[in-house]
Amino acid sequence: MFATAPTEPTERVRDGISAEPDTLLTMTRILSFLAFAPLLSAQLMYVGTYTKPQSTSEGIYAYRLDAKTAKFSPLGLVAAGVNPTFLAVHPNGKFLYAINEVDEYKGKKSGSVSAYSIDNATGKLTLLNQVPSGSPGPCHLIVDATGKSVLVANYSGGSFSSFAVQADGKLSEAVSFIQENGSSVDKQRQMGPHGHSIVLAKNNKIALGADLGTDKVMIFRLDAATGKLTPSEPAFGTVKPGSGPRHLAIAPDQKHVYVQNEMFSSVSTMEFDAEKGTLKELAQASALPAPVKGNSGAEIHISADGKFVYSSNRGDNSIAVFSVDPKTALLKLIQNEPTGGKTPRAFEFDPSGNFLVAGNQDTNTFTLHRVDKATGKLSPVGEPVALGAPVTFAFVK
Repeated sequence: MFATAPTEPTERVRDGISAEPDTLLTMTRILSFLAFAPLLSAQLMYVGTYTKPQSTSEGIYAYRLDAKTAKFSPLGLVAAGVNPTFLAVHPNGKFLYAINEVDEYKGKKSGSVSAYSIDNATGKLTLLNQVPSGSPGPCHLIVDATGKSVLVANYSGGSFSSFAVQADGKLSEAVSFIQENGSSVDKQRQMGPHGHSIVLAKNNKIALGADLGTDKVMIFRLDAATGKLTPSEPAFGTVKPGSGPRHLAIAPDQKHVYVQNEMFSSVSTMEFDAEKGTLKELAQASALPAPVKGNSGAEIHISADGKFVYSSNRGDNSIAVFSVDPKTALLKLIQNEPTGGKTPRAFEFDPSGNFLVAGNQDTNTFTLHRVDKATGKLSPVGEPVALGAPVTFAFVK
């Protein structure tokens, strides 16, 4: 990529300044770096979507976010696939994993999980392999801290599964599959289990899975060496009946978990012991200043300093911002930031934490919002970016 020094010692003079071969080589490298500086300073971001016939999208799309100008540069479709709605990047930045949110895969009642290699220069993805998720409707996944396992929540099938990551980034067949059982009080939405998300504690040993259908947060133990999940003891914590726990965020101090309740449009604060693997609900805070008919909650994240919690509202079409009480860890609603479209299913912070990207699934756009780290509040930046049914965002850090 870089020029090499001449084989015979020479001296060149330009503008009265002499330069030895080693100096020329150094200057060439500096100029090459400067030429690529805009590329290196822009953050690579992938967007998972719902695909045809539900929208105009065809798979996973890539963009670069310039943190200085707060503008996106589109890289286009980088991997075709059916409903790659949720994405997760490997800790080494070389691989990306996507669930394919379908109910049938190769003639069986199952969704699938796809593994890709990442070309950081172009953003292009190369499919490595694809495996069954274990049951229908996978809807969320994560990669563990060691990069040796991928954990998946299956909504329609009401289950959780895990996969070993091989040295080349490919996925094994499922190394564990846990079928949940039970129901809760809402006879339409909670007749059976619905695994909706899964997260890991910092110790990489305790995994928590939200089950919307049973009003439980399941507690698992992860063997990072094999990728195997097993139910912990106790096996779950509970939220108020009818809440519909959907997504989870663990506080940086690992002492509390915040649960986004889809059906109540609320966020639960739960006391958490990451070593013992125990959960206890303390309170719920509404994600709306006043009730909104038909609203349902979706995504949740917590700021890196643990001072603010963010939750999305589909119906109110906003990001709710909560401050965290430093003594009690309970939440106070301080803002509802409009997302500039309809049905913000998921959102994500850029690696710096200075920006939040929100997808508007039903109006085919995503928007950028600046984060005031002192107050936690959001403000819109730039114009909406058009993309068919965007769901989730994954930055390569």
